[in-house]
Amino acid sequence: MNKPEISIIIPTYCEEGNIIPLHSKLIFELTQLKISDFEIIYVNDGSRDKSLDKIKELVTQDSRVKYIHFSRNFGHQNALRAGLDFATGNAVISMDADLQHPPELIATLINHWRADYKIVFTKRKDTKDLTFFKKLTSKLFYKLVNYLSETKLEEGTADFRLLDRSVVEALKKYKENNLFYRGIVPSLGFKQIGVEYVPNERFSGETKYTFSKMVRFALTGITSSSAKPLYFSIYLGAFLALCSFFYGLYAIYISIFTSNAITGWTSIIASILFIGGIQLIMLGVVGIYLGKLFSESKNRPHYIVEETNIN
Repeated sequence: MNKPEISIIIPTYCEEGNIIPLHSKLIFELTQLKISDFEIIYVNDGSRDKSLDKIKELVTQDSRVKYIHFSRNFGHQNALRAGLDFATGNAVISMDADLQHPPELIATLINHWRADYKIVFTKRKDTKDLTFFKKLTSKLFYKLVNYLSETKLEEGTADFRLLDRSVVEALKKYKENNLFYRGIVPSLGFKQIGVEYVPNERFSGETKYTFSKMVRFALTGITSSSAKPLYFSIYLGAFLALCSFFYGLYAIYISIFTSNAITGWTSIIASILFIGGIQLIMLGVVGIYLGKLFSESKNRPHYIVEETNIN
């Protein structure tokens, strides 16, 4: 059996209203490119709606449609992992199911790949209707990741990218539980190029990235790609200890050489609360890393496939 030229991976979580329109656009774009040898793999990440039914409906219409159905929700990055594990194409494109990643950009990705680029990543351009809060948190995320990790991320990059087969095989060697592909892919090397795009409006449904999920994703990105937060905790602790030492000398000087009364309560309580808060933050940072080690030590499966039509 010949391998398809292109595999398209689409992690899907509660996207029943987007699957059919997205598929129609993908078929149109691939037909325009005169690519008939392809596969589209929908990874249903424990959707609670009728996403799986919509995918199975496509399977009955087109044998090039594949699906992987998880037993529960394992998260976006593990859905991408499963897609990479099962994809067989010479090039693999990953994109979201909400139609915000424009299918019409696929032609540009493939053209760069044919020009011998092994990784073709995309960079989102902010639109005018993007909220100030979203712009601020996005910029803060990339600044923090770039400051705290060894790998530099270009602002606006996401999991909409094309990977050559050689890159996919390299990625499959990464076995850790807490994956952060945005940080791993740039660190691989290979010949890379970025393509800017303007995101489309979400076709149907609501975003699945709540604020709490974005915070967890940011923490995963930072702690998965660097140990700098641990070093930062040490530096901050040393700085506070130095400040406390000089404050102690100041308090002793006031007590012995002056008659000024030290009021005490306000400064003491403020100092205790401040230093206690910093200590809790540092313990939290250490706890995240220990939690990752605990998770890795259990060696549990990254995902569980309940159903698939891939042999």
